[in-house]
Amino acid sequence: MSSTGLRILVLAGGPDRERPVSLLGGAQVARALRDAGHDVIERDILPDDLSTLEEFKQWGGDVVFPVLHGPWGEGGGLQRILSDRNFNYVGCGPAAASLCINKHLTKLTVADHGIATPEAQLLLTDQKRTLDAPVVIKALEEGSTFGLSICKTEEQAITACESLSKDYPKLLVERYVPGKELTVGVIGSEDDEAPGATALPPIQIVPPGECYDYKAKYESNDTQYLFNIDLPEETLQQIRDWSLTAYRVLGVRHLCRVDFMVDEFNRPWLIEVNTMPGFTTHSLLPMAAAKAGLNLAQLTNRLVRLACRDALDTPAPTG
Repeated sequence: MSSTGLRILVLAGGPDRERPVSLLGGAQVARALRDAGHDVIERDILPDDLSTLEEFKQWGGDVVFPVLHGPWGEGGGLQRILSDRNFNYVGCGPAAASLCINKHLTKLTVADHGIATPEAQLLLTDQKRTLDAPVVIKALEEGSTFGLSICKTEEQAITACESLSKDYPKLLVERYVPGKELTVGVIGSEDDEAPGATALPPIQIVPPGECYDYKAKYESNDTQYLFNIDLPEETLQQIRDWSLTAYRVLGVRHLCRVDFMVDEFNRPWLIEVNTMPGFTTHSLLPMAAAKAGLNLAQLTNRLVRLACRDALDTPAPTG
Protein backbone atom coordinates (compact mmCIF):
# COMPACT_ATOMS: atom_id res chain seq x y z
CA MET A 1 0.00 0.00 0.00
CA SER A 2 1.30 3.42 -0.91
CA SER A 3 2.09 5.78 1.95
CA THR A 4 0.60 8.60 -0.11
CA GLY A 5 -2.03 7.94 -2.76
CA LEU A 6 -4.21 4.84 -2.49
CA ARG A 7 -5.87 2.67 -5.10
CA ILE A 8 -9.56 3.08 -4.38
CA LEU A 9 -12.65 1.45 -5.83
CA VAL A 10 -15.75 3.64 -5.46
CA LEU A 11 -18.91 1.55 -5.70
CA ALA A 12 -22.22 3.18 -6.55
CA GLY A 13 -25.59 2.30 -8.03
CA GLY A 14 -26.74 -1.08 -6.80
CA PRO A 15 -30.24 -2.63 -6.81
CA ASP A 16 -31.99 -0.53 -4.16
CA ARG A 17 -34.48 2.30 -4.67
CA GLU A 18 -31.87 4.93 -3.83
CA ARG A 19 -29.78 3.93 -6.84
CA PRO A 20 -29.99 7.38 -8.54
CA VAL A 21 -28.81 9.10 -5.34
CA SER A 22 -26.02 6.55 -4.99
CA LEU A 23 -24.76 7.22 -8.51
CA LEU A 24 -24.70 10.97 -7.89
CA GLY A 25 -22.95 10.54 -4.54
CA GLY A 26 -20.44 8.05 -5.93
CA ALA A 27 -19.38 10.52 -8.62
CA GLN A 28 -18.90 13.22 -5.97
CA VAL A 29 -16.82 10.90 -3.78
CA ALA A 30 -14.65 9.74 -6.69
CA ARG A 31 -13.97 13.33 -7.72
CA ALA A 32 -13.05 14.31 -4.17
CA LEU A 33 -10.71 11.34 -3.72
CA ARG A 34 -8.91 12.22 -6.94
CA ASP A 35 -8.56 15.76 -5.66
CA ALA A 36 -6.99 14.26 -2.53
CA GLY A 37 -4.35 12.52 -4.67
CA HIS A 38 -5.73 8.99 -4.92
CA ASP A 39 -6.02 6.65 -7.90
CA VAL A 40 -9.75 5.97 -8.27
CA ILE A 41 -11.98 3.74 -10.36
CA GLU A 42 -15.78 4.04 -10.27
CA ARG A 43 -17.98 1.01 -10.79
CA ASP A 44 -21.61 -0.02 -10.48
CA ILE A 45 -22.32 -3.22 -8.56
CA LEU A 46 -25.27 -5.60 -8.32
CA PRO A 47 -25.85 -8.75 -6.23
CA ASP A 48 -25.72 -10.91 -9.38
CA ASP A 49 -22.71 -9.14 -10.90
CA LEU A 50 -19.70 -8.87 -8.59
CA SER A 51 -17.13 -8.90 -11.38
CA THR A 52 -15.82 -5.48 -10.39
CA LEU A 53 -14.55 -6.95 -7.11
CA GLU A 54 -12.36 -9.36 -9.03
CA GLU A 55 -11.14 -6.40 -11.09
CA PHE A 56 -10.30 -4.60 -7.84
CA LYS A 57 -8.34 -7.60 -6.58
CA GLN A 58 -6.38 -7.93 -9.84
CA TRP A 59 -5.68 -4.19 -9.73
CA GLY A 60 -4.12 -4.58 -6.28
CA GLY A 61 -6.51 -2.06 -4.80
CA ASP A 62 -6.19 -0.76 -1.26
CA VAL A 63 -9.70 0.15 -0.18
CA VAL A 64 -13.32 0.08 -1.33
CA PHE A 65 -15.61 3.07 -0.76
CA PRO A 66 -19.19 1.77 -1.15
CA VAL A 67 -21.48 4.77 -1.67
CA LEU A 68 -24.64 2.66 -1.70
CA HIS A 69 -27.89 3.10 0.20
CA GLY A 70 -30.77 0.78 1.01
CA PRO A 71 -31.28 -2.79 2.25
CA TRP A 72 -28.62 -4.56 0.16
CA GLY A 73 -26.08 -1.82 -0.44
CA GLU A 74 -26.11 -0.43 3.08
CA GLY A 75 -27.86 -3.06 5.16
CA GLY A 76 -25.27 -5.83 5.41
CA GLY A 77 -25.48 -7.73 2.12
CA LEU A 78 -22.66 -5.91 0.35
CA GLN A 79 -20.69 -5.54 3.59
CA ARG A 80 -20.75 -9.31 4.10
CA ILE A 81 -19.36 -9.86 0.61
CA LEU A 82 -16.57 -7.32 1.13
CA SER A 83 -15.66 -8.81 4.51
CA ASP A 84 -15.66 -12.37 3.14
CA ARG A 85 -13.14 -11.23 0.55
CA ASN A 86 -10.97 -9.56 3.21
CA PHE A 87 -11.20 -6.16 1.53
CA ASN A 88 -10.64 -2.93 3.41
CA TYR A 89 -13.76 -0.79 3.03
CA VAL A 90 -15.34 2.37 4.36
CA GLY A 91 -18.31 1.99 6.66
CA CYS A 92 -19.93 -0.53 8.95
CA GLY A 93 -19.25 -4.22 9.10
CA PRO A 94 -22.11 -6.63 8.30
CA ALA A 95 -23.49 -6.95 11.83
CA ALA A 96 -23.80 -3.22 12.49
CA ALA A 97 -25.08 -2.55 8.97
CA SER A 98 -27.88 -5.11 9.28
CA LEU A 99 -28.76 -3.81 12.75
CA CYS A 100 -28.95 -0.15 11.77
CA ILE A 101 -30.97 -0.68 8.59
CA ASN A 102 -33.66 -2.19 10.85
CA LYS A 103 -35.30 0.87 12.40
CA HIS A 104 -37.02 -1.14 15.14
CA LEU A 105 -33.87 -2.94 16.34
CA THR A 106 -31.97 0.34 16.23
CA LYS A 107 -34.55 1.96 18.50
CA LEU A 108 -34.51 -0.95 20.95
CA THR A 109 -30.71 -0.91 21.11
CA VAL A 110 -30.31 2.81 21.76
CA ALA A 111 -33.20 2.82 24.25
CA ASP A 112 -31.32 0.22 26.29
CA HIS A 113 -28.56 2.82 26.66
CA GLY A 114 -30.71 5.66 27.92
CA ILE A 115 -31.47 7.39 24.62
CA ALA A 116 -35.05 8.59 24.20
CA THR A 117 -36.81 7.37 21.06
CA PRO A 118 -40.53 7.61 20.25
CA GLU A 119 -42.83 4.77 21.26
CA ALA A 120 -43.22 2.37 18.35
CA GLN A 121 -44.78 -0.88 17.18
CA LEU A 122 -43.37 -3.38 14.72
CA LEU A 123 -46.30 -4.23 12.46
CA LEU A 124 -46.26 -7.46 10.49
CA THR A 125 -48.69 -8.41 7.72
CA ASP A 126 -52.26 -8.90 9.03
CA GLN A 127 -51.23 -7.72 12.51
CA LYS A 128 -53.44 -5.18 14.28
CA ARG A 129 -52.04 -1.71 14.87
CA THR A 130 -52.18 -0.79 18.57
CA LEU A 131 -50.63 2.68 18.42
CA ASP A 132 -53.23 5.35 17.70
CA ALA A 133 -52.77 8.39 15.48
CA PRO A 134 -51.01 10.72 15.19
CA VAL A 135 -48.27 8.34 14.03
CA VAL A 136 -45.55 7.99 11.44
CA ILE A 137 -45.77 4.75 9.47
CA LYS A 138 -42.65 3.70 7.64
CA ALA A 139 -41.05 0.76 5.88
CA LEU A 140 -38.80 -1.08 8.31
CA GLU A 141 -35.70 -1.13 6.10
CA GLU A 142 -35.85 1.76 3.62
CA GLY A 143 -34.20 5.15 3.36
CA SER A 144 -34.82 8.55 1.76
CA THR A 145 -38.39 8.50 3.16
CA PHE A 146 -39.41 5.76 0.72
CA GLY A 147 -42.40 3.98 2.23
CA LEU A 148 -43.15 6.71 4.78
CA SER A 149 -46.42 8.37 5.72
CA ILE A 150 -47.19 10.95 8.41
CA CYS A 151 -50.70 10.23 9.67
CA LYS A 152 -52.44 12.86 11.78
CA THR A 153 -55.78 10.99 11.86
CA GLU A 154 -56.93 7.41 12.29
CA GLU A 155 -58.36 7.45 8.77
CA GLN A 156 -54.96 8.42 7.36
CA ALA A 157 -53.26 5.71 9.42
CA ILE A 158 -55.65 3.01 8.20
CA THR A 159 -55.15 4.05 4.59
CA ALA A 160 -51.35 4.22 4.96
CA CYS A 161 -51.12 0.76 6.54
CA GLU A 162 -53.24 -0.75 3.79
CA SER A 163 -51.21 0.94 1.07
CA LEU A 164 -47.70 0.42 2.46
CA SER A 165 -48.29 -3.22 3.46
CA LYS A 166 -48.74 -4.08 -0.22
CA ASP A 167 -45.06 -3.31 -0.81
CA TYR A 168 -43.57 -3.86 2.63
CA PRO A 169 -44.37 -6.92 4.81
CA LYS A 170 -42.84 -5.21 7.86
CA LEU A 171 -43.76 -1.69 8.92
CA LEU A 172 -42.78 0.48 11.85
CA VAL A 173 -45.56 2.51 13.46
CA GLU A 174 -44.02 5.30 15.52
CA ARG A 175 -45.54 7.98 17.69
CA TYR A 176 -45.50 11.27 15.80
CA VAL A 177 -43.28 13.90 17.41
CA PRO A 178 -43.96 17.41 16.11
CA GLY A 179 -41.13 19.89 16.42
CA LYS A 180 -37.72 20.68 14.99
CA GLU A 181 -35.92 18.13 12.81
CA LEU A 182 -32.18 17.88 13.48
CA THR A 183 -29.41 15.67 12.26
CA VAL A 184 -25.88 15.04 13.54
CA GLY A 185 -23.08 13.59 11.44
CA VAL A 186 -20.47 11.45 13.17
CA ILE A 187 -17.04 10.57 11.77
CA GLY A 188 -14.31 8.39 13.15
CA SER A 189 -11.31 9.84 14.95
CA GLU A 190 -7.89 9.87 13.32
CA ASP A 191 -6.17 9.66 16.70
CA ASP A 192 -4.52 6.23 16.82
CA GLU A 193 -3.91 6.63 20.55
CA ALA A 194 -7.56 7.35 21.34
CA PRO A 195 -9.75 5.87 18.60
CA GLY A 196 -13.31 7.02 18.77
CA ALA A 197 -15.51 9.45 16.93
CA THR A 198 -16.35 13.12 16.54
CA ALA A 199 -19.82 14.63 16.40
CA LEU A 200 -20.10 17.25 13.66
CA PRO A 201 -22.14 20.44 14.09
CA PRO A 202 -25.89 19.70 14.29
CA ILE A 203 -28.06 20.84 11.39
CA GLN A 204 -31.70 21.82 11.63
CA ILE A 205 -33.66 20.86 8.52
CA VAL A 206 -36.54 23.11 7.48
CA PRO A 207 -38.26 21.59 4.42
CA PRO A 208 -40.63 23.62 2.26
CA GLY A 209 -43.48 21.23 3.13
CA GLU A 210 -44.44 19.20 6.17
CA CYS A 211 -42.08 16.31 5.46
CA TYR A 212 -38.39 16.17 4.58
CA ASP A 213 -39.18 13.76 1.74
CA TYR A 214 -37.21 12.61 -1.31
CA LYS A 215 -37.94 15.79 -3.26
CA ALA A 216 -36.97 18.03 -0.33
CA LYS A 217 -33.77 16.00 0.22
CA TYR A 218 -32.43 15.81 -3.31
CA GLU A 219 -34.33 18.08 -5.69
CA SER A 220 -35.63 21.17 -3.92
CA ASN A 221 -33.57 24.30 -3.49
CA ASP A 222 -36.10 25.63 -0.98
CA THR A 223 -35.11 23.36 1.91
CA GLN A 224 -33.24 25.31 4.59
CA TYR A 225 -30.27 23.89 6.51
CA LEU A 226 -29.55 25.84 9.67
CA PHE A 227 -26.48 25.77 11.89
CA ASN A 228 -27.71 28.62 14.08
CA ILE A 229 -30.40 26.62 15.85
CA ASP A 230 -32.89 28.16 18.24
CA LEU A 231 -32.45 25.58 21.00
CA PRO A 232 -30.75 25.61 24.41
CA GLU A 233 -27.10 24.58 24.33
CA GLU A 234 -27.83 21.72 26.73
CA THR A 235 -30.29 20.26 24.20
CA LEU A 236 -27.75 20.52 21.38
CA GLN A 237 -25.08 18.96 23.58
CA GLN A 238 -27.41 16.11 24.46
CA ILE A 239 -28.04 15.22 20.84
CA ARG A 240 -24.30 15.34 20.13
CA ASP A 241 -23.66 13.05 23.12
CA TRP A 242 -26.46 10.69 22.12
CA SER A 243 -25.14 10.56 18.56
CA LEU A 244 -21.74 9.42 19.83
CA THR A 245 -23.37 6.89 22.15
CA ALA A 246 -25.45 5.50 19.28
CA TYR A 247 -22.32 5.24 17.10
CA ARG A 248 -20.62 3.24 19.84
CA VAL A 249 -23.40 0.90 21.01
CA LEU A 250 -24.57 0.08 17.48
CA GLY A 251 -21.05 -0.86 16.44
CA VAL A 252 -20.87 1.79 13.72
CA ARG A 253 -17.55 2.35 11.98
CA HIS A 254 -16.10 5.45 10.27
CA LEU A 255 -19.27 7.48 9.68
CA CYS A 256 -22.98 7.80 10.24
CA ARG A 257 -25.76 10.34 10.47
CA VAL A 258 -28.16 10.35 13.43
CA ASP A 259 -31.61 11.90 12.99
CA PHE A 260 -33.64 13.52 15.77
CA MET A 261 -36.89 15.31 16.42
CA VAL A 262 -36.92 17.93 19.20
CA ASP A 263 -40.36 18.52 20.69
CA GLU A 264 -41.99 21.69 22.06
CA PHE A 265 -40.36 21.09 25.46
CA ASN A 266 -36.88 20.94 23.86
CA ARG A 267 -36.66 17.19 24.45
CA PRO A 268 -34.76 15.31 21.74
CA TRP A 269 -35.99 11.98 20.38
CA LEU A 270 -33.72 9.76 18.28
CA ILE A 271 -35.51 8.64 15.11
CA GLU A 272 -32.97 6.58 13.17
CA VAL A 273 -29.31 6.06 12.26
CA ASN A 274 -28.01 6.10 8.70
CA THR A 275 -24.70 4.26 8.31
CA MET A 276 -23.89 5.46 4.79
CA PRO A 277 -25.16 9.04 4.51
CA GLY A 278 -25.49 10.65 1.12
CA PHE A 279 -22.66 12.42 -0.68
CA THR A 280 -24.63 14.48 -3.19
CA THR A 281 -24.49 18.28 -3.36
CA HIS A 282 -27.58 18.37 -1.10
CA SER A 283 -26.28 15.88 1.47
CA LEU A 284 -26.00 16.65 5.15
CA LEU A 285 -22.82 14.87 6.34
CA PRO A 286 -20.54 16.71 3.86
CA MET A 287 -22.35 19.94 4.72
CA ALA A 288 -21.67 19.46 8.45
CA ALA A 289 -18.07 18.41 7.78
CA ALA A 290 -17.52 21.60 5.75
CA LYS A 291 -18.88 23.62 8.67
CA ALA A 292 -16.30 21.87 10.87
CA GLY A 293 -13.50 22.77 8.43
CA LEU A 294 -13.29 19.58 6.33
CA ASN A 295 -13.93 19.95 2.62
CA LEU A 296 -15.09 16.90 0.67
CA ALA A 297 -11.57 15.91 -0.39
CA GLN A 298 -10.40 16.04 3.23
CA LEU A 299 -13.45 14.18 4.48
CA THR A 300 -13.24 11.33 1.97
CA ASN A 301 -9.47 11.09 2.45
CA ARG A 302 -10.01 10.74 6.20
CA LEU A 303 -12.57 7.98 5.67
CA VAL A 304 -10.37 5.87 3.38
CA ARG A 305 -7.40 6.32 5.72
CA LEU A 306 -9.58 5.11 8.61
CA ALA A 307 -10.66 2.10 6.57
CA CYS A 308 -7.04 1.18 5.89
CA ARG A 309 -6.07 1.72 9.51
CA ASP A 310 -8.91 -0.35 10.89
CA ALA A 311 -8.60 -3.08 8.25
CA LEU A 312 -11.08 -5.78 9.23
CA ASP A 313 -11.41 -4.71 12.85
CA THR A 314 -15.18 -4.22 12.87
CA PRO A 315 -16.63 -3.29 16.25
CA ALA A 316 -19.52 -5.47 17.39
CA PRO A 317 -22.78 -3.88 18.49
CA THR A 318 -23.02 -3.82 22.28
CA GLY A 319 -26.80 -3.58 22.54
